[in-house]
Amino acid sequence: MSKIGIIGAGSWGIALAHVLQKNGHELSVWSFLENEIVMLKEKHEQADKLPGVILSEQTVFTTDIREAIEGKDMLVLAVPSPFTRSTAKRMAEYVTSGQVIVSVAKGIEEDSLMTLSQIIKDEIPQCVAAVLCGPSHAEEVGIGLPTTLVAGADTRETAELVQNTFMNETLRIYTSPDVLGMELGAALKNVIALAAGMADGLGYGDNTKAALITRGVTEMGRLALTMGAKFETVSGLTGMGDLIVTCASKHSRNRKAGTLMGQGYTMKQAMDEVKMVVEGVFSAKAAAALGRKYQVELPIIEQVNEVLFYDKPAKEAVKDLMLRDKKNEHEELDWE
Repeated sequence: MSKIGIIGAGSWGIALAHVLQKNGHELSVWSFLENEIVMLKEKHEQADKLPGVILSEQTVFTTDIREAIEGKDMLVLAVPSPFTRSTAKRMAEYVTSGQVIVSVAKGIEEDSLMTLSQIIKDEIPQCVAAVLCGPSHAEEVGIGLPTTLVAGADTRETAELVQNTFMNETLRIYTSPDVLGMELGAALKNVIALAAGMADGLGYGDNTKAALITRGVTEMGRLALTMGAKFETVSGLTGMGDLIVTCASKHSRNRKAGTLMGQGYTMKQAMDEVKMVVEGVFSAKAAAALGRKYQVELPIIEQVNEVLFYDKPAKEAVKDLMLRDKKNEHEELDWE
């Protein structure tokens, strides 16, 4: 049994806490929000965001980040991606050398263009950073529906530690050394899911969504491979797998926000309606900036940015995608 601190008490943090509780670990859960901790202490349930998933009476709930960190064998950083850096700053003075921090959010920082594990290493250089991601929604993981994730780290030892900590009969964990590829896939797929949601909101059909998913994974792969990630990662669970679930699921915040925008909502109105952090909105500008930095063409991501930040109608964005210059599907394939 390990002592584990969950930093962040949203739906994903609580779903993973439930998994770790089932695996026999001793848990502390931290939130910056006093009312969230009061609710968890009273109900042992995140009633607002993950109703029905109950944590044990032995779980410690606290607003004291030092209490959640000190003496723990592993920390799980589960705050929404826009708050990764500010939370890491709060954590830094209490994290000991070699303490493992598992990043489970998904995003790219707009100003620095860093992935979340890069931010963690930047703010907490004494830690050992790892990543856990893949096609998963808290609503399903919390009730034990079969799910597969990938644990990524710089060393096999760390990845296998995360694998052994989380894996059970309903949560299968693979390992990977391609942390960059995993994090890029996790962040970029949220932007593509906004586009898929917009297509739903416009009343378009399965043909449109299939095209967006397929061409979306092409964009993800084009950028990721240019940045040094591996093809296998893009085509695996944290790339194609995560993209499929986020574009298709009723649980997807990004798809829901995109659907509302397709129906005519502004970005702010859509985010207010979803009532949870829509991470694709926060990654969209960073994704486009990475495309410009590495001179990679990202037409879907660029059009999503136009809709989000420049008031372009979603229908016009789809039209512009359809009327782009004629191309081969795979430019690297030659005619006989």
